[in-house]
Amino acid sequence: MERTLFSDDHKLFRDAFREFVDREVKPNQARWAENGIVDRETWRKAGEMGFLCPWLEEEYGGPGGDFLHSVIVNEELSRAYESGFGVGVHSDIIVPYIYRYGTVEQKQRWLPGCASGELITAVAMTEPDAGSDLAAITTRAVRDGGDWILNGSKTFISNGILCDLCVIAAKTDLDPANAHRGMSLFVVETSRSGFVKGKKLEKMGMMTQDTAELALQDCRVPGDALLGQVGSGFYMLMEKLQQERLVVAIGAQALAEQVLNDTIAYCQERKAFGRPIARFQNTQFKLAECATKVEVGRAFLDRLVAEHVAGKSLVKECSMAKLWQTEMLGEVVDTCLQFFGGYGYMLEYPVTRAFMDARVQRIFAGTNEIMKVIIAKQMGL
Repeated sequence: MERTLFSDDHKLFRDAFREFVDREVKPNQARWAENGIVDRETWRKAGEMGFLCPWLEEEYGGPGGDFLHSVIVNEELSRAYESGFGVGVHSDIIVPYIYRYGTVEQKQRWLPGCASGELITAVAMTEPDAGSDLAAITTRAVRDGGDWILNGSKTFISNGILCDLCVIAAKTDLDPANAHRGMSLFVVETSRSGFVKGKKLEKMGMMTQDTAELALQDCRVPGDALLGQVGSGFYMLMEKLQQERLVVAIGAQALAEQVLNDTIAYCQERKAFGRPIARFQNTQFKLAECATKVEVGRAFLDRLVAEHVAGKSLVKECSMAKLWQTEMLGEVVDTCLQFFGGYGYMLEYPVTRAFMDARVQRIFAGTNEIMKVIIAKQMGL
């Protein structure tokens, strides 16, 4: 379907980023997967070319674009089957917290480095015993004079090894009656004493992503590490999760489209019983079903992106997109992998990596079961 979201400037930006992916990402993917981490130098190169935080104003060191530039970055990484280069997490999920809730001084201190790639960010919400139920976190932040002392453990943290800045969710009020009003956010420089980067986690998919455990052991931070107001952390998280879920949906949609296109090409070349397998009715019917799901997803998602850029509140719709696009991706990738036969089980084939990468997308950014709870509430149920 024809897409009308993007201007000529956006199209030029896509061409430039696609060239960057061909030059700086694709040749390194196998090595990154083996090492479980992306080169820091690639982050710096992306920043130099304006591909990090592309929506950020020039006064804070950004290129002065908009969220549609971020959409392009996330789409092109998905189309390159690159799930571990955490640009979307950095640019469109974490840095917006600093931009939206930070003081002028905080923004001047941190945002230029975030745009240049000198500062890589992470967000630490999830704990060993607290995932979607954010009110259940046990990480504590206690005042000590003008400082705060943080203690706790976090897990499944994207960019956890590379990160220089980490937005930490911590309890500042332990009264169970204030479970939501007792949470605050802190921007912590990871070089501080007591900030411990734990082991890099071995995962089923997203092999180039440096997902890690983190620990805070009497980590002392200054008073100006607090982001926003004391006790407002839960509400800040809830406000920004709308865009986080939209970003997940954008990546899932683009990956589904790429897998489908590559599978169609494979089926037209691969022969069985003397003819291309694309000539068999079962192949045609299955791919037609996949194409229909992909087209429906694209129409809904592009409308949603346009409304998001226009500033609309889309809590229900973004939850729907996260639910729909990630479930659709799982169905499409599973169906397409079958056509590759035994090759679909080999890691050298992109469809195999896509299959592994797709599974977690129904879990992170709030499980799909939580998405259904949110949607139901928004429906007044």
